[in-house]
Amino acid sequence: MNSLDWAVLIGYFGVMVAIGVWSHKRVDNVSDFFTAGGKMPWWLSGISHHMSGYSAVMFTGYAGIAYTYGVTSFVTWSFPIALGIAIGSRLFAPRINRLRSRLHVASPLEYLKNRYNLPTQQALAWSGMLLKIVDVGAKWAAIATLLSVFTGVTLNQGILITGAITAVYCTIGGLWADALTELGQFVIQLLAGVSMFVAVVLKLGERHIGFLDAWDHPALHGHGKPLVGPYGTVFLLAFLFIKLFEYNGGMLNQAQRYMATGSAHEAERGARLSAVLWLVWPVVLFFPMWMSPLLVHAQKPDGSDSYGLMTEQLLPHGLLGLVVVGFFAHTMAMCSSDANAIAAVFTRDVAPVLSSRARAWGQRSGLIAARVTTVVFLGLSMAVATQVDSPAFKDIITVVIKWVAGLMGPIAIPMMLGLLRPFRRSGPTAALTSWAAGLLAFWLVNYPISWSVPGGVPLQYQVSVPLAVSLVLYTVIGYVKPEDTPERLAVIEKVNTDGDAVTAVPVPAGAGDDVVGAP
Repeated sequence: MNSLDWAVLIGYFGVMVAIGVWSHKRVDNVSDFFTAGGKMPWWLSGISHHMSGYSAVMFTGYAGIAYTYGVTSFVTWSFPIALGIAIGSRLFAPRINRLRSRLHVASPLEYLKNRYNLPTQQALAWSGMLLKIVDVGAKWAAIATLLSVFTGVTLNQGILITGAITAVYCTIGGLWADALTELGQFVIQLLAGVSMFVAVVLKLGERHIGFLDAWDHPALHGHGKPLVGPYGTVFLLAFLFIKLFEYNGGMLNQAQRYMATGSAHEAERGARLSAVLWLVWPVVLFFPMWMSPLLVHAQKPDGSDSYGLMTEQLLPHGLLGLVVVGFFAHTMAMCSSDANAIAAVFTRDVAPVLSSRARAWGQRSGLIAARVTTVVFLGLSMAVATQVDSPAFKDIITVVIKWVAGLMGPIAIPMMLGLLRPFRRSGPTAALTSWAAGLLAFWLVNYPISWSVPGGVPLQYQVSVPLAVSLVLYTVIGYVKPEDTPERLAVIEKVNTDGDAVTAVPVPAGAGDDVVGAP
């Protein structure tokens, strides 16, 4: 990078901070900080939902998969996400919006105390927060890895720079700052992605390799197969179920985008827009990665540095800076949205249980606590990021695919399926048992069993078994030991109906105050 590239990068950071300062004026209370007061337009919610769904791991871990295996990177990643969000636009988006509009909660997990009980809510809250710290740590490490390729800064310096800038704008501006910066980041990534796409097509032309003929080149042998290597049919099906839960609220930050819109219908429209973007835009981003074996030779065994090397070779200064900004755009979008979501869970769900003072927080003190929690979460995730290359994590893609995908199911299933009428019989016993058994299954499959199997347990089973165990137990226990009390049924009916629609379940006297969370 030269001075022009640095100017682009520093200018980008300046704009992000300016948006955060401007957004600060729109945040008057906890509801504004966590759910934009329910005033976010559907199109901004959809773009924000899309941008908060992926990070620089796209340009490192998944670039390595594209370099090694080809189009399976799209077929087994962004396509299942697009399909999962499309399904969730009808199944989950309207119901999650009603958590705010009908139950008046500011955290996606706040309703679980009434849907199940307090221990269930706390188990899901604590495990979700811990998983998110690891997840975001991997994202910081990914962007720091790319930054080191272009600038020569160390991994820890890159983590500190990106984390500090993100902390400024998302802490002072809340969800409004997240969404508005994500809109700007979307425009930047659009320009950067198209620039890289054009640069690769022109370079292939210089080498007399046609746009479609490239797939016949020996270096891309087998790269046109949709399912290959460890990414087979079982992995695809497991990933579809995982992403159905994860990208519709199971990992919390996307749930906030649904909650932030003015109505259930607008939440559905925003989800549909996000699904379309996930189906179309990754193809533009992935094409250069698919062609990368023809243009560069990756230095790392997993090929995770291939996109960075290709960008460095093909783009002129200025555009190089723009693409680097694009890397930051995705990572900062995801990490800031995660920080906001975890701050909501801690201040609304965890802190009131730990401290009587937290239960007495007013709007001002609650807002201060939310901002402090955001900074603490970012700090912890940055500390984890410095350990991503340790033997415990092995590499970035291991964290993102194995840990996050494998552990997300047991946490998300009670939260997401608890919204739906067909699972109304599943109560605290089903939720806690499925959660605990799923986590145990993850540990068994990835460690004791994997150690005893030659070559280890295939990746597709590492991520699918915990989800399957949790899903089966949650469903079966609900029928064997139904716990559908009138109070719990009242919660379900409130998130399945709009306005003053008559519910199918009588609400006991006094239950309304218990069902509705603190404003």
